[in-house]
Amino acid sequence: MKYYCLGIKGTGMSTLAQILHDLGHTVTGYDDAKEYKFTQKGLDDRKIKIYYEHNHAIDQDTIVTYSVAVKEDHQELQRIKEMGLKIKKYNEIMGDITKIFDTISVAGTHGKTTTSSLIKHILYHTIGCNYFIGAGDGYANKKNKLFVMESDEFNKHFITYYPKYSVITNIEKEHMECYKDLNDIISTFEVLANHTREEIIACGDNENIRKITPTKTPIIYYGFSENNEYQIKNEQITEKGENFDLYQNKKWLGNFTVPLYGKHMVLNTTAAIIICMKHNIEIEKIKELLLTFQNAKRRFVEEKIKDSIIIDDYAHHPTEIKVTLEAIRAKYPKKRLVAVFKPNTYSRTKDFKDEFIQSLKIADKVYLTEIDCNREKQEDYEGVTSHTILDQIKDAEIISEDTINKLENEKNSVICFMSCAYVNHLIEGYKNLLK
Repeated sequence: MKYYCLGIKGTGMSTLAQILHDLGHTVTGYDDAKEYKFTQKGLDDRKIKIYYEHNHAIDQDTIVTYSVAVKEDHQELQRIKEMGLKIKKYNEIMGDITKIFDTISVAGTHGKTTTSSLIKHILYHTIGCNYFIGAGDGYANKKNKLFVMESDEFNKHFITYYPKYSVITNIEKEHMECYKDLNDIISTFEVLANHTREEIIACGDNENIRKITPTKTPIIYYGFSENNEYQIKNEQITEKGENFDLYQNKKWLGNFTVPLYGKHMVLNTTAAIIICMKHNIEIEKIKELLLTFQNAKRRFVEEKIKDSIIIDDYAHHPTEIKVTLEAIRAKYPKKRLVAVFKPNTYSRTKDFKDEFIQSLKIADKVYLTEIDCNREKQEDYEGVTSHTILDQIKDAEIISEDTINKLENEKNSVICFMSCAYVNHLIEGYKNLLK
C-alpha cells in the first residue's frame, strides 16, 4: 500500500512512517519544517522522500494520515481533500498494527519513552522484537512476533490499541485540552486496560493507577511500597547509575544497575525487567543488557565541555521537570544547577502554572523562552505567556537564540535544556559560548 504522512518529522509520525516502510509499504511525507530535526534520521536512512512544497503528484490510491500539529485549514491537507484521497487517522493505523503482532503497549503520563526503550533494548538483543519509540525510533520485521509500542494518551489515541501486555507507568493530569478532568483520564486508561489480552504491569505507587478496575485482565503492581507484588529496595546512586534490589513477594530476584538517574528511572527499569521476565529472559541476561542501555534521543543526554555539563532532556510537564532536576541534584550535588525551559503549549502553561513554578524553583537559576506551539493559537489563551511562570520565580529571565549570551556567566555549572519542542539551536549557541 501507499501512505502519505503529513507532519512526517513529528516524533510519532516519523516513527509510524518508518514502521510502515519496514512492513513493505511505499511511504512519502510532507513537513513545514525544512531544517533538520533529530526525528528524521530514520526517515533519511530509509530514503523516505519528504516534500516541502505543494505541487508534487500523489497517486490516487494513496492513504493519507496527518499529525495533530497539522491544522484542518493547512494548505497541503486542503489539497489532499480536494484530490479526494482516503484519509485515515494516525491512531487507527497504529491500532491496526497492534493486531498484527503480540504487542507490548507502554502507556503513562511520564516515562513511556524510557520504559519502552528499555524493554526494546533487552528483547531486541535476545529474542527479537519490532518497536515504536516516540522519539523518531521505529523498526519492524514481519518475522518478529513481538511489537514494543510507546502508547500516547494524547487525544485518547491508545483506545484503538489492542495489546497482549500493557505497562502503565503513572497517571496524572496532562493534556487537559483533551480531557474533562482527571477521572476522564483514568477512565481512558481503563479502556486500554480492558483492551489488554494477557496482563497489565502497573506502578502501584501511583494512586490513580490503583483506581483502574479492568473487568477481565489481571494487574501486576510494582514500586517502592510494600503493597506491590514487585518491590524495589536499597536504591542508591553510584558512579555507574542507579543500583537497586528487586523482590517478588518478598523473594529476592537480584541486584540491578542501570546507567540512568532518579527514582523515576528505577521504576521505569523495574517495569522493563518484569516484562522481560514474562518473556522468559533470564535475570542474568537482563542485568547484562541493562548495563549497555543508552536512553532514547533527548532523554537526559549529557555532554561535558570544559567545566560545564550540558543536559538535553524532553521534560515538558511539571512532574518531568521536577524529577529531572532532582536527578541532576543527586548526581551533581556540588554543581550550580541552571534550568533552561521552553514551554510548548499555552494550555499546559495555563493549567499547570503553579506546578511549573514549584518544579523550576529546584534550580539555582531559571531561564524561559517564549512559548513555542504549533497546535494552539495564542489568541485562544488571552494573557498566557511565559511570564505567567517566569514572573513568580526570583531572578528568572527570558532567553532566546539571540540572547544566549546571558548564559556566559553560567560556566562551571550544569545547564539543563528542557522541552518537547526543538531546543538544539539554544544548546549549540551555548556550546559556541563555551568554545
